[in-house]
Amino acid sequence: MILEPAVVLDMSLDEALPKVKAALAERGFGTLTEIDVRATLQAKIGKEIEPYVIIGACNPNLAGRALDVQRQIGALLPCNVVVRQVEDGVVVEAMDPAMMSQVTGEEAIVPIAEEAESLLRAALESLKAD
Repeated sequence: MILEPAVVLDMSLDEALPKVKAALAERGFGTLTEIDVRATLQAKIGKEIEPYVIIGACNPNLAGRALDVQRQIGALLPCNVVVRQVEDGVVVEAMDPAMMSQVTGEEAIVPIAEEAESLLRAALESLKAD
């Protein structure tokens, strides 16, 4: 469900977010959504958690190809990337696109999911180099 290993960055969440978005953009992923889970839970139910943001990342070329294979795949899009504060920095985790082919059972989704996984891994790896 999650690409392993996660990336741990020695910085704050506010510093990490633009770096994560830039790394994704370099691999063709745009940011469709940005959900501040901490603020949402605080506002809706008064729950306090650490800084926690979900980025909905979409690579339009891959999404278009996947939708051509199966229209219902949209329920599994976009690829979610979690950026969350921990004691010693920020953890960046991404959804494993292989889940799309597993859930749908569509063999034609496999190469699309593999390409998405490769691009997401490259984006996460590039964060380690900074």
